[in-house]
Amino acid sequence: MKKFLIILASLSIVGYLVFAVFYFRNSSRNQECTCFEVIIKNSAKTQFLHAEDIVQLIKSKDLYPVGKQMNEVNTLDIQHAIMTNKLVKSAEVYSTSNGSIVANIYQRNPILRVISDTEGHFYIDKNREIMPTSGRFSVYVPLATGNISEEFARGKLYDFAKFLHDNPDWDAWIEQIVVKKNERVELIPRVGDFRIILGTLDDYPAKLAKFALFVKKGLNVVGWNRYSEINLSFDNQVVCTKK
Repeated sequence: MKKFLIILASLSIVGYLVFAVFYFRNSSRNQECTCFEVIIKNSAKTQFLHAEDIVQLIKSKDLYPVGKQMNEVNTLDIQHAIMTNKLVKSAEVYSTSNGSIVANIYQRNPILRVISDTEGHFYIDKNREIMPTSGRFSVYVPLATGNISEEFARGKLYDFAKFLHDNPDWDAWIEQIVVKKNERVELIPRVGDFRIILGTLDDYPAKLAKFALFVKKGLNVVGWNRYSEINLSFDNQVVCTKK
């Protein structure tokens, strides 16, 4: 008899739990959505996106969930709509038991800004992908200007910008990267009224090391305003043009 009562009690508990799961699931899905919360997760340093941008995007797609029944809200459709914004790296959209839809969003991270004579203005992100600029916010990354194709920007120019990003001393030195014809590069430093002729981006670490040695043994001796150009494109030498 005791064993029978234990089995009966266990079945009653299981039955209650199954009932509760279905009841509360149906109850939550039949309730009205009262809140659409957008959280930009990595906004401490980069603020390309604001929550209101995402709200307006979802409204324009007729997917705004507030006021709809929860069982009418498709979180996957909202996620796909958010991903149409080219400043978004990833998005996670889910519902909560209290009638809210939450969107967690990560912005894309640029590593290079490009002002191209032919391709316009854009960023290159950490995945070598093109991303648009924002009229609201600009981020401190190396700036490249001139005759720049998207292919060059995503290739050798990205590698050079990544080198500057990973070497803060050089990043602090270089104000602008100027690209001429045939992908030949000049650098405008933050200190000194001259240009650094790098030539192609082949062996740029060695060329920059050569420039650092020239600064130590040359510019610091003869002065920073003596030359208009410092050419590093030749092997084993630095060629300077006097003003």
